[in-house]
Amino acid sequence: MVTLPGTWKNWLRYFQYEERRDTPSETINILLIIFSLVAAVTFQAAVNPPGGVWEETEDGKHAGKATYSLDKKGYYVFLIFNTLAFANSVFIILSLTHKFPFQLEIWTATVSMSVSYGSAIFAITPKDPIHLRYVLITATAPFVLRILVLMFNLFLRKRFMKDTHTPPNSDHS
Repeated sequence: MVTLPGTWKNWLRYFQYEERRDTPSETINILLIIFSLVAAVTFQAAVNPPGGVWEETEDGKHAGKATYSLDKKGYYVFLIFNTLAFANSVFIILSLTHKFPFQLEIWTATVSMSVSYGSAIFAITPKDPIHLRYVLITATAPFVLRILVLMFNLFLRKRFMKDTHTPPNSDHS
């Protein structure tokens, strides 16, 4: 039987990652569950936005468009952060499953899900190309940022290696 800690500090410490206790495969499995859940929830929120969609076209409201979009700022804040959460979860799922079997199938499924997410957003969002650009930028942000970080690390590594392999200035006079 597992004994749970008594104080809040111990309680929080109990659930933190511990290298000696938590195996990498268990950690990957838990992260996959968490980010699959995030992807599912954000996908569902995109397909069925808060407040639903208009049933009929009348008074400038178009059938099938998000009712929440009447509050333009609020709707786009929701859309941007929902898209950021979705894109991050997809990126992390792809990163965690990088060397898994059926890699092609995993990529096909996640790309298909991402295209479906984008299609759902375009279907329920009123035509507003400027704001939709922000959503597209947000969707690509996790991937672009990771590539920039990798490039920066590669640059630093090459520069550091170059500095450490440069022979000292020898004076033969």
